[in-house]
Amino acid sequence: MEPSHSHYNPSTAPAVAPRVKPHTPPSSGDFQCAVCHKVFPLQRMLTRHLKCHSLVKRHLCRYCGKGFNDTFDLKRHMRTHTGIRPYRCELCEKAFTQRCSLESHLRKIHGVRQQYAYRQRRSKIFVCEDCGFTSTRPEEYFLHVRQCHPGSPALRRYYRKHAHEQATAPTEHKLGSLVLYPAAGYLI
Repeated sequence: MEPSHSHYNPSTAPAVAPRVKPHTPPSSGDFQCAVCHKVFPLQRMLTRHLKCHSLVKRHLCRYCGKGFNDTFDLKRHMRTHTGIRPYRCELCEKAFTQRCSLESHLRKIHGVRQQYAYRQRRSKIFVCEDCGFTSTRPEEYFLHVRQCHPGSPALRRYYRKHAHEQATAPTEHKLGSLVLYPAAGYLI
């Protein structure tokens, strides 16, 4: 008798592989995913999660082609390819791809707890996904991208997003006191 061999066939594989976890009923105020039964404390978290079950992926990784429905998830994934780790621990120099990983590290390794008020925004950093340059100032970030990565998708997105400014001043883009001239290479 010939031994049977099992091969992976993507056409017969389930669209979403179920994870085996003990099923705990949601408590009041929790929001449960009807597909995988994962529970979320906020409706917006469930709404964001539901995108992962969609078979249509709007944002594709330019390195491996993996698809995502959220630009945040794509950016986080792409950092596994680029090695960009913009969040650095000031106590031991270890670096992380996400702010939440740095905060977890600070809490678990160094005993440092960040105290943020409810819905308080953390200070934003601007990260160049091409080389890892970081800045807390948007003007400095866009100047860097303009000078070092003129073909960057981030720069194209910035110009598209601010296209309404072109209607009022067709040859310039204003960012604070900085003026970027797209056609020429001038900066004033």
